[in-house]
Amino acid sequence: MGSLGFWRRAQENPGWIAVIEADGTRHAAGDLLARVNQLTCGLRARGLRPGDGIAAVLPNGVAPLELYLAALQSGWYFTPINWHFTAPEIAHIVRDSEARALFVHERFAGAGVLAADQAGLPAAARFGYGDVPGCTPVADLRAGQPVTMPADRTAGSTMHYTSGTTGRPKGVRRELSGLDPDEASELTSVLLQFFGITTGPPNVHLVTSPNYHTAVTVFGGGAIHLGHTLVCMDAWDAEQVLALVERHQVTNSHMVPTQFKRMLSLPAQTRSRYDLSSMRWLIHAAAPCPRGIKQAMLDWWGPRVYEYYAATEGGGTIATPQDWLARPGTVGTPWPASEVMVADDAGQECPAGVPGTVYMKMGTSEFAYKDDPAKTEASRLRGFFTVGDIGYLDDDGFLFLCDRKSDMIISGGANIYPAEIEAEIIMNPKVADVAVFGIPDDEWGEQIKAVVQPIGSAQAGPALAAEILGSLAGRLARMKWPRSIDFVDEMPRDPSGKLLKRRLRDPYWAGQGRAI
Repeated sequence: MGSLGFWRRAQENPGWIAVIEADGTRHAAGDLLARVNQLTCGLRARGLRPGDGIAAVLPNGVAPLELYLAALQSGWYFTPINWHFTAPEIAHIVRDSEARALFVHERFAGAGVLAADQAGLPAAARFGYGDVPGCTPVADLRAGQPVTMPADRTAGSTMHYTSGTTGRPKGVRRELSGLDPDEASELTSVLLQFFGITTGPPNVHLVTSPNYHTAVTVFGGGAIHLGHTLVCMDAWDAEQVLALVERHQVTNSHMVPTQFKRMLSLPAQTRSRYDLSSMRWLIHAAAPCPRGIKQAMLDWWGPRVYEYYAATEGGGTIATPQDWLARPGTVGTPWPASEVMVADDAGQECPAGVPGTVYMKMGTSEFAYKDDPAKTEASRLRGFFTVGDIGYLDDDGFLFLCDRKSDMIISGGANIYPAEIEAEIIMNPKVADVAVFGIPDDEWGEQIKAVVQPIGSAQAGPALAAEILGSLAGRLARMKWPRSIDFVDEMPRDPSGKLLKRRLRDPYWAGQGRAI
C-alpha cells in the first residue's frame, strides 16, 4: 500500500494538506508532524513513559489529532473526553484512565479546570489550548523541543469510554502491541480498507461528529494514516455538509442515521443545489437505520452508502450498497478476522432466522473494561462478547438487527421491537424524530408508548397523533401500534446520534421495579 502511517507520509510529502479546520485554516502535514514530535518530546521531558495515559477535552480540529498522533508514536493511551460532560463526569474519566496529563481547550475551560481539581491532577500535568487558567499553554510545552522524529518510538493506543447508558462509562483498554508505530498504523486503517477505501490524495474525509466518539478516531485516524485530507466540522449542520462535500470534493465520510434524516428533511431545491458526485464511501453506523431512510439515501446519493455494525470493544459486519439492496435491512456479513454468533438465553446458537443475542469477536484481539472484571466477564460467551443487541442471521450468514435487548417490549407475552415501530413512524414527513418504548400496563405488563419530535411547523397535538397512527395502517400490525403518543420539542440524543431513551422511559417506571 506504499508508505505506512501519517509520520512516514508526512516526511515524504510535507506539503500535503492534512487538516482543514472548521474556520478554513489549513495545516500542512510537515507542520503537523513537527508539532506532534515537539509534543512527544515535551511530554517525555515531563516524565511520561510507555503505558501512561493522556486525556483531552477538545473541539474538533488539529488539536485532538496532534495528541492522538503523539500518543500513537509514544506508547501512550489517548482518551478524548465528551465535552458535554459535567466537571464530576470529566473528573471520573481523568481518574479512571489514570491520565498523567490533561489537555483542555479554552472553550471548555470551566468544566475542564474544575474537573482537574476534583481529580487531584497536579498543576504540572495540566495543559491548555488558548487561555485556560492554571494550565501550561501547549505552545510552551512544545517550545524548544526538537521537530525531528523522536527515538525509541513504540505504538500507543486509544482508550475510549463506552457511552454509559447504565452506570458510569467504562474504558475499553487493550494491551499495547509493542509494534513500530508506522507498522501499527496498517492495523489502524484496516477497517477503511475493508470498505475498499484507497490511499492518499485526492481522497478527502469529512469529520461530522465530535472527536470523542470511537468512530471519529477509527475513520478520521484511519484516513490520516492513509494520506487523506481531514475536513473538520465544528458542529452538525445538514446543508453545510453538502456544501463541504462540494467545496472540498469529499470522497468519504462517516455519519449516523439521525444525520441522514436531517439531510433528507432539507427542501428538495436545497438538496439538488450541490454537486455530491465526489463522494464514493458514505459510511454509517451507531444506530439502526430505518429501511425507508436508507433507501431514500441510496436513491439520492447512489450506490455509495455503506453500513457496518460494530462496537468500541471490537469486531463487526459490513454491508455494501449491493448487499443491502439485495437484502434490505441487513447490516452485512463479518469483516475479515471477525466472527458473529447469535445465541439464546441458554447460550446455545440460534438457527437461521431466529432472533437472539448478538455476539462478536475480532480474531484473537482481547479487551477488558478497565477495573471492571465483572462487567468484562458478563459480556463474554465462549470467547465472544455482546453489547446487548438482538438480531438474527439468515441462511447466507447476513446479520439483521432487531433492537437492544434492554429496549425490547414484552406486551401480553409477545416480544415487540421498538426499532421496527420507530422505522415506520420516522417516515412520516411531519416527524423529525421518534422514540418508542414500553410503559407499565396492569393488564398487558407493558403497553407501547411513542414520543415524537414534530418537524418544523407541524402542530403537536391529538390531530397529529391520530394522523401518525393512521399512517401505520397496512404497514404495521395493530398489536405494534403505540397506545399513546406524546410530543417533545427536542429528542434527547447525544452528538453521535445515539438516542438517550432512558431519559424518556425512566419516569414512567419510577417505583415499578423494572430493571432498565
